[in-house]
Order: sequence, then C-alpha cells, then structure tokens
Amino acid sequence: MTQGWWRGATPDELPQLVSGELPFRYPVAVYRRRMQGNVMLRLYVDATGVVIPDSTRVLEPSGEPLLDSAAVADAVQLRFKPARRRGLPIAVVLLFPVHFRHPEGARLPGDSL
Repeated sequence: MTQGWWRGATPDELPQLVSGELPFRYPVAVYRRRMQGNVMLRLYVDATGVVIPDSTRVLEPSGEPLLDSAAVADAVQLRFKPARRRGLPIAVVLLFPVHFRHPEGARLPGDSL
C-alpha cells in the first residue's frame, strides 16, 4: 500500500479541494462550553470528486463525540477535483483533518500561530 495522505492506487495527480468555504459547523452545545478539538477523517472520494457518505470514518477522534459527529456529517458537502492516474479520473481514499477552534479557547498543543 502506498504511504501518504491517500490510499489505494497512487494517483499521478492528487485530488484538489474545490469547495469554497469549508462546510464544517461547530455544534452549538460544544461551542458554548468553548471546547476545541481535531478530528482526522478517512474519506472515500469517487472518480467524480464526490465524498461517499457511508464510507467516511473517524480515524482519530477529538475526544468530544459531538465534534466527531459534526465532522462526519458535514464532510459529505466537500467537493474535489478528482485524482487522476494516466489522465483518467480515479477514486481515492484520503485523510482529511478537521480543526474546531473556539475564538476564546486556549491554544491547543501543536497549534501554530
């Protein structure tokens, strides 16, 4: 298996995010508590650049189930220019980080300025 942020056949051209604004919405209950976290998702992006909802999985949870659920639910709205191999669009599995940051929250370990 190829190492990298994608899995499966190694594309000649990597998928490119074409969604304008990221669709991830902070759950209100978690926002009010000023909770923050990172969620690492595993996405299956088909050959048209669409995320297949039933294939989305949390690989690294945030520690807050509401953040994890929001990341999974909102990922279906992402759109990509498909990966290509030998000029043809291909489906790929890729890792996609989602960061939930509260404007009044403390800086998390590993965050950069």
